[in-house]
Amino acid sequence: MSDATDYVPPKVWTWDKESGGRFANINRPIAGPTHDKELPVGQHPLQLYSLGTPNGVKVTVLLEELLAAGHGGAEYDAWLINIGEGDQFSSGYVAANPNSKIPVMVDRSGPEPIRIFESGAILIHLAEKFGAFLPTETAARAEVLSWLMWQMGSAPFLGGGFGHFYAYAPTKQEYPINRYAMEVKRQLDVLDRRLAESEYLGGADYSIADMAVWPWYGALVKGLVYDAGEFLQVQEYRNVQRWTDQIAARPAVKRGRMVNRVMGDPASQLRERHDASDFDLRTQDKLEPAEGN
Repeated sequence: MSDATDYVPPKVWTWDKESGGRFANINRPIAGPTHDKELPVGQHPLQLYSLGTPNGVKVTVLLEELLAAGHGGAEYDAWLINIGEGDQFSSGYVAANPNSKIPVMVDRSGPEPIRIFESGAILIHLAEKFGAFLPTETAARAEVLSWLMWQMGSAPFLGGGFGHFYAYAPTKQEYPINRYAMEVKRQLDVLDRRLAESEYLGGADYSIADMAVWPWYGALVKGLVYDAGEFLQVQEYRNVQRWTDQIAARPAVKRGRMVNRVMGDPASQLRERHDASDFDLRTQDKLEPAEGN
């Protein structure tokens, strides 16, 4: 089966700035900064530069969970990086993350700043730093890290694969949509089978594996990304649905999902977070039921 127009690759690929669909203006085949601008630095040792996409939500959920668990050293500043405007290509951002993707964290709690880029690496750094949400027992730790790495390897098929061709590509083509829809449904089946035998991905305890997978696949099974819930028949994955609802009900998860968010209901957005008080009382009332309710 072929697309309406078969594509014959040239002998030498060249960059066509007009290609790439919705995100063509931020995609390019070269690395490095496009302009000089230093990153701002706030009052807390942990400085996060991010956007409220699934990869960014992973980190803000963990930070809010750490604070909720009493780890005061996890206080952080979350600065908004607007990828649509190319903030990720500033000289300061590239110095922190040479891959120019969100999120990146700079840990200034020690004698020298430490940069951590890639969301999975940030989760591991914070979990080890505070001794939370990552087991120390060998087998349990291996299980959590396996699911974390599963997410890191699988998400490109969901986002850059299925999401791009189904939702963002300038033309709809049958072959890539079918190819990636098949893989995404296989991934959902992997998750559903695991969650049929275990409350959380790593076992009985909530961990950074859940925090990594939930923003992607939890949103998918609730029809919140790519408008693809009906297309993928996500209601079939009942164990993933149960797990998604269980995590979504956590107050720290609700807060974490708001940070650096610039889309959706304005009441669900907190463009930057520099103090716990930034979650104002009006918003807080929506996050946690009042006493007696």
